[in-house]
Amino acid sequence: MITRRTLLKASAATGFTIAASGLAAPAIARGARIKLGYVSPQTGPLAGFAESDAYNIKAFLASEAGKNFDVIVKDSQSNPNRAAEVAKSLIVDDEIHLMLVGSTPENTNPVATTCEAEGVPVISTTAPWQPWFIGQQGNPGDPASWKPFNFAFHYFWGLEDIIAVYTGMWKQLDTNGKVGGLFPNDADGNAWGDPKNGLRPGFDKAGFSLTDPGRYQNLSDDFTAQVNAFKAANAEIVTGVVIPPDFTTFWNQARQQGFKPKAVTVAKAILFPQSVETLGEAGHNLSSEVWWSSSHPFKSSLTGQSSAELAADFEAKTKRPWTQPIGFSHSLFEVAANVMARVSDPSSADAIAAAIAATDMATVVGKVAWNGAGVPPFAAKNVCKTPLVGGQWRKKTGGGFDLVIVENAAASQIPTAGKMEALV
Repeated sequence: MITRRTLLKASAATGFTIAASGLAAPAIARGARIKLGYVSPQTGPLAGFAESDAYNIKAFLASEAGKNFDVIVKDSQSNPNRAAEVAKSLIVDDEIHLMLVGSTPENTNPVATTCEAEGVPVISTTAPWQPWFIGQQGNPGDPASWKPFNFAFHYFWGLEDIIAVYTGMWKQLDTNGKVGGLFPNDADGNAWGDPKNGLRPGFDKAGFSLTDPGRYQNLSDDFTAQVNAFKAANAEIVTGVVIPPDFTTFWNQARQQGFKPKAVTVAKAILFPQSVETLGEAGHNLSSEVWWSSSHPFKSSLTGQSSAELAADFEAKTKRPWTQPIGFSHSLFEVAANVMARVSDPSSADAIAAAIAATDMATVVGKVAWNGAGVPPFAAKNVCKTPLVGGQWRKKTGGGFDLVIVENAAASQIPTAGKMEALV
């Protein structure tokens, strides 16, 4: 297959420049600007993940490290097919040198797969590593067939970390250990709900039993079947990986139908204060994983800001509350600047990939280094893990909610500010 990378190599070897197609880029070595492609869900149900993109890109371009970069943003519209299409456009039409992407497997996976096929380096984040790595394999159900990637690199946490954080929070409560699972028919839901590689084995080991009523379609309007299944199982805990509108529907219907668990700990749906605020009193003490917060003890390599300063600056400039994706969106540009500063030939995809693999740096979300630490051998080349803790949303007296970190056993450097409380 002829890819952008192989065509560049061929043109360099023969001395020809493919100016008409825009695929050759020898001018970069003579001082041309470095082009970063960035695919994010600016619109659609995942748009909350992209809320800080404009803020972070502006800060990056204004920094000393960002002065030689152009950032070309494409909206995936929260659609995996469109994510792949705009990634291809960034590669072929915009002639980018490095791709950046985040915001769940529905956004990261099609972009990373496209980049790998085209021989273009890509750095991704904000998706658990199992849905990212396993979800892109030709046969996700056959571990023996899984292969590492040449150009795709990812940093975030994994399902093993979710299991440790969630069960750590639940063990602070008096429950019967029975858990109901909400898993949609998407990359996240299929990975989290997988009976062998998902949450179930880890929950079993920690003393919690999972009831999984099966996959549902995103943007469903009726969760009666799930509520009934959880009632029948006497589940006192609910978990899952749910997009915000679906969780709102589920939680409202659960309360209407008299289902009152002691803990609801879900990923994705309640990462954002706006999502919790729409629930009113029903949002109090809902819990989730926390990947980044204003209390994380890390600093930006671009601006020197602490996590607290970055969160405060975002709030001051946007008049909106800080959200978890701010730190990871910011960190993508930290890593990009660090990588490209170590590449002597920005037109060489192989050189960029090698520089990514050699990364070892401190960022506003913690250390980023593709050194294999804490990652199974099959994914060690492509995956770097970042710390994870757990938190609860607490309703403030004057209105709004605070995200209080209540579980940090796996990342003690991130301070807690309270204990887990049961829903009432």
